[in-house]
Amino acid sequence: MTGPLAPKLALARAVGAVSRLRGGGASSAPGKVLLRLDPGAIGSLGARLSRGSLLVSATNGKTTTAAILTAILERAGVSFVNNQTGANMAGGIASTLLAAARPGGSIAGELGLFEVDELWLDALAAQLHPRAILLGNLFRDQLDRYGELETIADRWAAAVHTGPARDSTLVLNADDPAIADLGRERDAPVLYFGVEDDSLALPGMAHAADAKHCRRCGAPYVFESVYLGHLGHYHCPNCGQTRPAPTVTATHVTLQGVHSARFTLHTPAGDAEVALALPGLYNVYNALAAAALATALEVGLGEIVAGLQATKAAFGRAETVHVAGREMQILLVKNPAGANEVLRTLALEPGEHDLLGVLNDGIADGRDVSWIWDADFELLAGRVRRATCSGARAPELALRLKYAGIDPARIRVQADLPSALREAAADGSDLRTPLYALPTYTAMLALRELLVARGEASSAWS
Repeated sequence: MTGPLAPKLALARAVGAVSRLRGGGASSAPGKVLLRLDPGAIGSLGARLSRGSLLVSATNGKTTTAAILTAILERAGVSFVNNQTGANMAGGIASTLLAAARPGGSIAGELGLFEVDELWLDALAAQLHPRAILLGNLFRDQLDRYGELETIADRWAAAVHTGPARDSTLVLNADDPAIADLGRERDAPVLYFGVEDDSLALPGMAHAADAKHCRRCGAPYVFESVYLGHLGHYHCPNCGQTRPAPTVTATHVTLQGVHSARFTLHTPAGDAEVALALPGLYNVYNALAAAALATALEVGLGEIVAGLQATKAAFGRAETVHVAGREMQILLVKNPAGANEVLRTLALEPGEHDLLGVLNDGIADGRDVSWIWDADFELLAGRVRRATCSGARAPELALRLKYAGIDPARIRVQADLPSALREAAADGSDLRTPLYALPTYTAMLALRELLVARGEASSAWS
């Protein structure tokens, strides 16, 4: 359908209003309607952004990285449009631009900041012609939807070398071989980030690690150090490809359990100590990625550090709520690499733990839940006081915990989520003992919806 855009915007907004009245978040519905009315609407509205668009994609951490970037841009005084609800496919991006569109061809922001689903990166880049693209990592995830991570890597490589993103500045994780390779032999600018702290190195490559072979020649990489999954320092002994030297780095990293981390940030503009109110090495990587993209945009070091230190957990990602007077931390788990970092972070906490694991197999989770056997729950064996297993695949999770060495007498299965939450929260003999919720993606959304209804969490849409 062709014709003036204004009436199409009005109709799509009306759909969103109806959806909200019916109780929906309306994060994608109006955008989907708009795209049916005008398939080029994303490009038309994106062209209104005077400073262009930024795209952020990764298997793990894109929502948190985008949230950190919003904090940095706010302190830099940049007005921006972003999909803060995490609706990261075409419908969600279209809804975000629709909400920001103003009469007379204007828009409420000068810069677009969009978290983008891995499979949608090339299509959205073709419409938005982004100024810069941040690519954080590639891990095995939802094999029934994405295929092996090489499938995504090949699509991304085509997009950034000969496709719609060939002229975009790339901000890439030097420690991920599959990501770092995307920046080689490009004419457009590339900025790398990475960790430089071997005190964090793991004893060896995790059995669930993914990118073990060189994309150029197929030979196994040699890893001098491994930090997280397959992220680390590496080289190919066959063709000579090595980890690129990063421009933005983190050293002296201190992981402080499930609440925070500290590190020294190094940029071309100088160095700074960062106190991050987010846990785990995975969030240090997210912070480093955001700092690198901000550096590429020539944001000042002071604004970068202020934004990093002001960032709070994105909903469902290390978010802390109170349930029946007891602290509960929600730690999203959705694939082996992410789950292992959550478990590694939990292992830093002293004493025994109470867990609420919620395993779903919805489309957004991946129908195949066999990945839980690659998650190292053994790290918590002997450290679990009580584990409540819920969700559509609760029995499989309970079985995995049993084989991880957790006493079966400490494991219970309660598929009904409201009952599981109530029972898990009531198990605490001391209200000062935290409860750790480990939900998959759709389970996290269901858990938060339940908490919002109970008045124990704020809505992600507000």
